[in-house]
Amino acid sequence: MSLKSLMVHLDQSERTAARVDLAISIARQHRARLLGVFGQRAHAEKVSVVATWPSPAYIEARESSKAAFEKATADLPGAEWRDVNRGSDAELLRLITDLARHTDLVVLGQHDQQGNGFVPAELVGDVILNAGRPVLVVPYVGNFTAVGKHPLIAWNNAREAAHALNDALPLIKYCNLAHVLSIATRLEDGESSCAEVERHLATHGIKAKTEVILVQDFGIMDLLLNRINDRGADLLVMGAHGHMGFPFEIRGAGTRHILRHMTVPVLMSN
Repeated sequence: MSLKSLMVHLDQSERTAARVDLAISIARQHRARLLGVFGQRAHAEKVSVVATWPSPAYIEARESSKAAFEKATADLPGAEWRDVNRGSDAELLRLITDLARHTDLVVLGQHDQQGNGFVPAELVGDVILNAGRPVLVVPYVGNFTAVGKHPLIAWNNAREAAHALNDALPLIKYCNLAHVLSIATRLEDGESSCAEVERHLATHGIKAKTEVILVQDFGIMDLLLNRINDRGADLLVMGAHGHMGFPFEIRGAGTRHILRHMTVPVLMSN
C-alpha cells in the first residue's frame, strides 16, 4: 500500500509551516502528489461586513500562502496550491471536505482554542466525519517532520478502528515496533482481538506488541494519552466518532477529547 495523493490545509497561522513540513516529508517518502489548500475566513480577527471581495487583507494572505507553499515544494513534483474560500464558514467547510474526498490522506491542524480563529473550530471534526478519508491531525505545539516509526494503535475491535488501522499501514510500514492498545470490557475479548491485529500487521511485515486495557472508568482517553508518552509514540492511530471506551458514552466523546489534548500527530478514520 502507498499514498499517491495528499492534501494539506493552509491558512495564515504560524502552524501552517509545521503542517506543510510534515506533508512534504510524507509526500517525498511516497512520491505522492501534494495539494496545498488555502482556506480561511475573510476576517479572522473580527466580525464585519465585507464591502468588496476579495478584501486587500485576504489577497495579501492568499499571495503570501501561495509564495510560501511554492517555495517549500519547489523540488517536489506534482505540488499544487489552490484557494477555496468563496463564502461563509459552511461553504468553506464544504469545499475543503469535497477536495479531501479526492486524496489518499488529509493533513490538518489541531484547533487552537487560544488561536486567531482563521478557520472554523469544527473544521477537523467535519472533515473526519464527512470526507471519507483518513485525516492526520498535527498538534498546535511541537515540530513533527516524520511520523510512523513508533506508532500507538488504539484498538477496540470496531469498524472505525479497523478503518484507521488499514489507513495507517502506509505510514507505519517501516516502523520499528507498533504498540497496539486494546480497549475492552473483558480481558479474553481484548486478548483475542489483539492476536488478530498482531497477525494482520505481521502480513504487512510489521512487528507489534499488544496490551489490553479493561474499561473500568471514564479516564480511558487520558490513559491513552499517557501511554503515548510512556511508549515514546510519534503517532496515534484511532477510529473516530465511535464509542471508544464505554459503549454507552456519547458518540464521538473520545474523539473530541483526543483532539483537544493530543500531543503527537493523530491519524483518524471514521
